[in-house]
Amino acid sequence: MPSRLILLRHAKSDYPPGVADHDRPLNDRGRRDANAAGAWMQDHREELLTGEVVALVSSAVRAQETWALVAAHLTGVTAHTESRLYESACSTLMQVADSTVADTVIIVAHNPTLEETTLFLAAPGGLGLTERVRGKYPTCGLAVLDLAHEDRWSSGSADLAAFEVPRG
Repeated sequence: MPSRLILLRHAKSDYPPGVADHDRPLNDRGRRDANAAGAWMQDHREELLTGEVVALVSSAVRAQETWALVAAHLTGVTAHTESRLYESACSTLMQVADSTVADTVIIVAHNPTLEETTLFLAAPGGLGLTERVRGKYPTCGLAVLDLAHEDRWSSGSADLAAFEVPRG
């Protein structure tokens, strides 16, 4: 079961006419920001990614494109497409994360689920980061949660170790 959960919101997407929500691609800013997120993760790899690392990525095009650009900066990360992460509830996200034996799980998905999950899991206080997350989980924002050994999916059981919004 994971001891670290990284919740990465997909980068800024485009809204082409006639394209279904699931199939929306990234726009230019989104591609720049996803590259910046990958570079930030690479720069902080030693303290960020511990043990075996698995990425679980929503099937939505914008999430897949975000991960492809982030992954170009990271080696040794196994990735899987997880269709349950598109339009999911917090409970589904936690079930998906709990289904892997990796030490670090990166989830690339959508709001409001990422914000709700972060605020549900994060212990109050700490670094004061929860106030940065509330109502402000922007595209390409990423939360780093250190999960408790006991009752890891309980409200307030995780330490919000970082919340970053890399921009390109």
